[in-house]
Amino acid sequence: MEPAVGDLGAVAEALALQVDLLQLPPEIPAPGLPALRGVLDHLFAHWLALPDTVALVGCLVQKVKASSGGGVVPGGAMLPSMMMQGGASVPPLSPRSPRLSRRPSTVGAGQTNRSASPLRPAAARAVKEVIPQFYFQDGRPPTYELKKQCISIVDQLFAGHSNGLRIQEFRLVTRELCKLPSFFTTVLFGKIDKKNTGFVTRDAFIDFWLNSNLVTMDVATQVFIILKQDNTDYIKKEDFKPVLRDLLDNHPGLEFLKSTPEFQERYAETVVYRIFYCLSRIGGGHLTLRELKRGNLLDALRHADDEEDINKVLRYFSYEHFYVIYCKFWELDTDHDFFIDKENLIKYGNHALTYRIVDRIFSEVPRKFTSKVEGKMGYQDFVHFILSEEDKSSEPSQEYWFRCIDLDGNGILTHNELQFFFEEQLHRMECMAQEPVLYEDILCQLIDMIGPEVTKLFSLYFCAFTKSHNISIYKVFQND
Repeated sequence: MEPAVGDLGAVAEALALQVDLLQLPPEIPAPGLPALRGVLDHLFAHWLALPDTVALVGCLVQKVKASSGGGVVPGGAMLPSMMMQGGASVPPLSPRSPRLSRRPSTVGAGQTNRSASPLRPAAARAVKEVIPQFYFQDGRPPTYELKKQCISIVDQLFAGHSNGLRIQEFRLVTRELCKLPSFFTTVLFGKIDKKNTGFVTRDAFIDFWLNSNLVTMDVATQVFIILKQDNTDYIKKEDFKPVLRDLLDNHPGLEFLKSTPEFQERYAETVVYRIFYCLSRIGGGHLTLRELKRGNLLDALRHADDEEDINKVLRYFSYEHFYVIYCKFWELDTDHDFFIDKENLIKYGNHALTYRIVDRIFSEVPRKFTSKVEGKMGYQDFVHFILSEEDKSSEPSQEYWFRCIDLDGNGILTHNELQFFFEEQLHRMECMAQEPVLYEDILCQLIDMIGPEVTKLFSLYFCAFTKSHNISIYKVFQND
């Protein structure tokens, strides 16, 4: 379709060619409106014959051949014959003078971007980045090398046991292959031997450990899956029983307890209560995977497995710690019904607690009792109390005593609440003919050290701060 004369005029005016910049040979006349089409043809032929243009076109031809696997442009389209001059298959865009490029132009304002031309080499187009899969709902599948190595170890451990391994023989698999503490043998054995045959076969172990991708999971997730029940997503206190039973039966530091089964049971209960006291932040008697990963239980389990003296394992498993806790409870429980009331607890620590704080404890505000007997504290409740009492730097302890003092339950300790509990302490000092410590002095120290945003109002976080600065708010309800 031939362009109109008016259109050609507009194009010529828009281009605003400058002859001195084009450096044309003498045989090519200056461009005028009647001869515009001829001039453009001569101009293009002159540019196409330049040595630099021939080299550039040749380079692009080689790129097209390399990207398309031959001399055919992708898509099978045939190029115009005019593009085959000088051995060129794809012409580059006509270069423009730097001075001409600075001049404003309205030509091509409605045209599409030339960079999106289908004639561009395929290699120059953007390549989509393939992101490898990083989430696996059932765990990352083991690599071929890891699977081969694991199967080789399994074959060695199960060699000569065509019927499978018994529980004592399986202990080596738990420790050497699974890299778990040896007292996980019983619970792991039971997870695999669901039919209670007394044997774990090679194929059953491979199906549980390898085919379920358990081998590639972190230790916390492995322990969590092994301990929890199949239909839950948390660990209950009862799930630790086989682990503690295995520990009591096989740890050399607890061998002396075999003659007293009743104390074995109390020791196991105390260990579980201590674990849930430190790790279960949500409460409700459940331990989640996130809480297990954030805690130090796995390190304590490994320490207990490597250390022959159980009393050196201070976290959770020390028998001496259990002995102190149980003896204090037995001493306060004068009628030995395994319950403690207010009159029993007031004697704790040589009457260290005030009546007002004991009333708050038995009101079950800081923590609901598990004894199910009104006005009575059971052994589990006492373990929670004594752990909070003996180590007030821990988060569970700070939360426990904070709730005791927070009378209105609004999460803020006020001047009146602190003074309410200190009044009884002041009365005690006067009765014992001691020089009284004024409440105003203690409050002034707290304000100076903490610097609360609102004077005489303290949130939960200030408890840890006061402890680190050797200033204890617990003086308001407890004697040293």
